[in-house]
Parts: sequence; C-alpha cells; structure tokens
Amino acid sequence: QKNGVSNGTLYKKTFIEHFEQAPMYVAVFTFVGFAVGTIFGYLRDFMRAWGLEKRNIAAEREQQKDFVPLYQDFENFYTRNLYMRIRDNWNRPICSVPGPQFDLMERVTDDYNWTFRFTGRTIKNVINMGSYNYLGFAETDVNALKTVTRELEKYGTGVCSTRQEMGTLDKHVELEKLVATFLGVEDAMVFGMGFATNSMNIPALVGKGCLILSDELNHTSLVLGARLSGATIRIFKHNNMQSLEKLLRDAIIYGQPRTHRAWRKIIILVEGIYSMEGSIVRLPEIVSLKNKYKAYLYLDEAHSIGAVGATGRGVVEYFGMSPDDVDVLMGTFTKSFGAAGGYIAGKKGLVDFLRTHSHSAVYATSMCPPVAEQIIRAMKCLMGLDGTTQGLQRVRQLEKNTRYFRRKLHEMGFIIYGNDDSPVVPLLLYMPGKIGAFARRMLEKNIGVVVVGFPATPITESRARFCVSAAHTREMLDKVLNALDELGDYLQLKYSRYSKSSHPELYEETRLELED
Repeated sequence: QKNGVSNGTLYKKTFIEHFEQAPMYVAVFTFVGFAVGTIFGYLRDFMRAWGLEKRNIAAEREQQKDFVPLYQDFENFYTRNLYMRIRDNWNRPICSVPGPQFDLMERVTDDYNWTFRFTGRTIKNVINMGSYNYLGFAETDVNALKTVTRELEKYGTGVCSTRQEMGTLDKHVELEKLVATFLGVEDAMVFGMGFATNSMNIPALVGKGCLILSDELNHTSLVLGARLSGATIRIFKHNNMQSLEKLLRDAIIYGQPRTHRAWRKIIILVEGIYSMEGSIVRLPEIVSLKNKYKAYLYLDEAHSIGAVGATGRGVVEYFGMSPDDVDVLMGTFTKSFGAAGGYIAGKKGLVDFLRTHSHSAVYATSMCPPVAEQIIRAMKCLMGLDGTTQGLQRVRQLEKNTRYFRRKLHEMGFIIYGNDDSPVVPLLLYMPGKIGAFARRMLEKNIGVVVVGFPATPITESRARFCVSAAHTREMLDKVLNALDELGDYLQLKYSRYSKSSHPELYEETRLELED
C-alpha cells in the first residue's frame, strides 16, 4: 500500500510513503514459524525441568523457594527459546570508528549462543549499514578533529557536576546559542544524554490533569517520559490524522474522566522520522490540527535533524514550515552529528522554565566539553560557518544515496517501508528463521546489518533496518545491493507484488489516505 498526499494547501510537494502488505502465505508461514518455535520451546523447558538438558538460565535459589518469584519463567520464554537461537546477530563488538566501514571482533559460541568467546581475529572493513551516521561526522580524520583535541586538552573529559551547580561551562553556552541559531528559534538547552532529553523533560512540561496524545510508534524515551509525567495518555494510529483528530475532538468535548473539567494542557507527541518504519511525520496536517484545537506540539527530531531538509534542519525545513509552528523542538546529537546528548529548543520562556525544572538540569551530569566541541564543529560545517560548503554537500549526498538505495530495492522486488526521502530503510523479512540467516549471510559478505524482530516490531513484521550515510560511496552501496539481490533470491525475500521495472512510477497504486 502506498499512502500519498498530492500537492495542496498544506504540502508544497508530493508526500508518498510505502507500506505494502505481504502476500497472505507469508503471514501464514510466519505464524507457523513462531508456532513451531514455541512448541519446541516448551519441549526444551520440559527437558530442562527434568534435568535432561543443561539449564543455563537464571533460577531461583532453593532457600528462596517460598519468596515471590524474582525471575518470571513465562516472561522470559521468548528470550530463552527463540531469541537465544539467533542471539549471535546482536551486540557484536566493534573495534573501530563506526564510519562507512568498521572492524568487528570475531567471536564464536560453543553452547548455542548462551556464551561467546573471542578468537582474537578482527574482521576488517565491514560495510556499515546499521549506524545512525547519517552525515558521516563519526570520523577519525586528524584535521577535522583538531578543535576537539584542543578542547580535550583544555577541559579534560568530564564536568563532574550538574548544570545547576558547577557544570555550566562556556562551551555549553556557546553550543546552546549555536543550536538556537541553527534552528531559527529564541533559545535552546542541551543535555548530556539523548534518551534522557525526552524521558526527563516531558515530566517537567506536563503532569496530572494534562492529556498526552502519542503516536503508537513513538520511541521508548517518549513513552517513558509520558508515563513518568503522571498525565493521561491516549494513543493514536501511526501518522493517522483522522485518529488524532477524533482524540482531540473528544478531549475538547468531554474533558477529563469523571469530572469533565477541561484538560489543563493537551500535548501531541510525535517523531520527525520513525526509526523502525522509516516514515516521516505528517507535520503540516498535525500543525493544522493542533492550531485548530489549541493543543501543544512536541516534535522529536532525533533521526530527522541533519538527515532531511535542504540544509539539514529537519522535518520543519523539509516541509517548508516555520520553527514557530512547533511548540517544543527536541533532537539528539547522537546521530547526524556523530556525538552524544540532545537538546530542547523553542521560545525563551520554555527554555528558561526547563533550566529550573528539568530533572536533567537538576540531577544529571553536564555534557563533557570535547563532545560539545564535536557538535559545534559539525553544526558549523552544516551552516557553512567553517568557510566551506562541505556540510551542504554531505546533506545532498545523503539525499542522493537514500533515493538511489531505496529505488534499487524497489526494483529488485523487496518490500520496504517508509518515505522515499528517509535514510532509515526497513526491509521486511517476516519469518523468524530468516532473521538469523539474513544477518549471518550478509556478514559473510563483509556487510554489517541490523535485524529487528518481535517484540521491537509486530510479530509478523521482522525486518532488516538499513541506515544510509552520506559517507557511503556508490561502490559500497552497489556491493550491498548486489549482495541483497543474490540473498533475496536465495532466501526468497522478494515479496513485493509490483512488477520489477526501471520505471517504478508506472506501477504505482492509486494514492490512498491511511484508513481510520
């Protein structure tokens, strides 16, 4: 299925996203695969209970047999019997910079993935298709890192204090001014951890008597922040404006449960690019709805800042909108900027409030100065303040690489999700047995990929997630595409029912809105 919006009053260009449904037989075989794995899982649990198979999992101590169970067996059933079979495809240790290529420490297992041992061998020059290094700023070039080295020698590695005590340095002030200028807003505040930027600041903005409307596919950091706030949470279907408007309308009409008093605040939580789906938020429509119903909008640009927009300024620029249309702009420095931490930006009153009330500002250690300098270096490059056009070239190269990679996968017959301009490219694998086979075969070809399955995705939608980078050369992408073409035939992964063509636009379905 393709969901599109043609040119109109809200969109300045056509907005198309791909969410093709797999053939029915794929869903059937996927459920059969999980069913067979579950049956054998219960059989192996039975054998472990009777001592017929070695028990490697954590178990209750005999002295505590009358206690409330600390380890819930059934809760760990999936991890124990299904995940463990393909565990070797995750947590692989990298021993180099996560650039377009990296080095891996080889490891093997003697007990079916319960434990690993290192062989001492390094797998060199593996093409990196999994890191969020969208603009290629995760690099070790000595000339590029001169300023970072200088700040490391001047300030050391840590701050050892919070922002409200003795942890605000001149580098933090410089960075915050630069972020505000880059985004075109009044003020900004930076934090040392991207995840905590969401989870620790949302509770400062909303509380009891407030209503949070959250996209069903929002990141865990947004979900945790919403839960910690104590506000009422209601979920709307992913990128579905009919579902969101119904919740907004009901919130205005009925108010709070039981008392029917008006909500103190209504805030909409969305992401710029959704990291598992590769889809881009329908920002113009959401802004229209939030203005219509007088709600606030919190936009998480973790994956979109730097990655989309003509000059890398995220989905606000991508849609040709004003930063003033969004009440709370959030983003991270862990992806496009090759660093760590996050920011909250917007009106000066908002940022001043967070400087006083944010849990991160009060309790968390400040961002270390060399990391702040790395962000400043990357952001100045994007803005052209380093006297070059290298930043703009990186943004344009990322766009070219993204469109090329997505187009080729479509032509090969794979089902991929998301927007044509999203550098996050999920390729659907579906069947659980193909997750491990896919990742292992790709590594044999010296290509590192990220594979994702249940519970991180719906049970029938296991996938490989590629992250395209501006640092990838055409030769690297072609090598990956050739490997995928060969592996797609070998594992029978080409599920798309659209005809293969060098002109895929000839075979587009009628554009449809997402169903309510």
